Amino acid sequence: MLIFLARRILSTVPVLVIVALIVFLMLRLAPGDPAAAIVGDSGTSENIAKVRDQLGLNESLPTQFVRWSGQLLQGNLGESYFMKKTVVELIGQRIEPTVSLAAVTLVVTILIAVPLGVVAAWRHGGWLDRMLMGFSVMGFSIPAFVIGYVLIWIFALHLQLLPVQGYSRLGQGPWLWIRHLILPSITLSIIYVALIARVTRAAVAEAMTEDYIRTARAKGISEKRVLMRHALANAAIPIVTVIGIGIALLIGGVVVTETVFAIPGLGQLTVDAVLSRDFPLIQGITLFFSVVYVLINLLIDLSYLVFDPRIRY
Repeated sequence: MLIFLARRILSTVPVLVIVALIVFLMLRLAPGDPAAAIVGDSGTSENIAKVRDQLGLNESLPTQFVRWSGQLLQGNLGESYFMKKTVVELIGQRIEPTVSLAAVTLVVTILIAVPLGVVAAWRHGGWLDRMLMGFSVMGFSIPAFVIGYVLIWIFALHLQLLPVQGYSRLGQGPWLWIRHLILPSITLSIIYVALIARVTRAAVAEAMTEDYIRTARAKGISEKRVLMRHALANAAIPIVTVIGIGIALLIGGVVVTETVFAIPGLGQLTVDAVLSRDFPLIQGITLFFSVVYVLINLLIDLSYLVFDPRIRY
């Protein structure tokens, strides 16, 4: 167990190095100059050259990467070109809204998608099963920003039940906190409910055809226990796996959703950094998301031991 954990942690190092290198090169080779953005439209070529020299952008790409990597190994993600704050400080200021949105979305998704998938598999071929398949197609087909604007128009502008945009921190009260997260979390949940419910349906439907299900029914075990104790328990691994995969989609969805609902989280910070070509900030946020995703996948791998004791690493 410990050997497996050590190997998995060490295997994340080259992944993060490759991610850092790709992000570094993509930012440097893409059109646009952050020095020109800092100077503004009235800046002269001399001013731009001076700013580039101050930022170290006139150095060769290998030199810039080595310098940035050295700072990274010291826990220093650099300083934002425009906000004049360290990247670590900016991430710390914006992390609560993003974590809150992601956590609420995951909880809502799992509470809805897993029971829905189980019931659809139980009533395989019935009207609920067909509705789930149609909902899955709709959930994958409609972009998140379209769903967000529709929900804003219905529940915020027309019915005036929920706030249009913004975020209220948990310290200001749990009710205000959850009210500002209802529409964004529903916007994200629609996509992930469709994904997880469909995988749950397929996994449980396959488990329902196994011999141990027929044996359990022959013993007179209730259908509810057959579904939960036998079918769902044995279908847990693919369900947990797709939840882990959905984290990557959730990260991308957070960026769009926070922009639509004007939530001051890491997604909105990413958009601002990209528009201003703030190299250190983009690199820092990307690495942060990469580390989070790698750690979540590590936890998913370890959870296999809980759901299936036969697995040994």
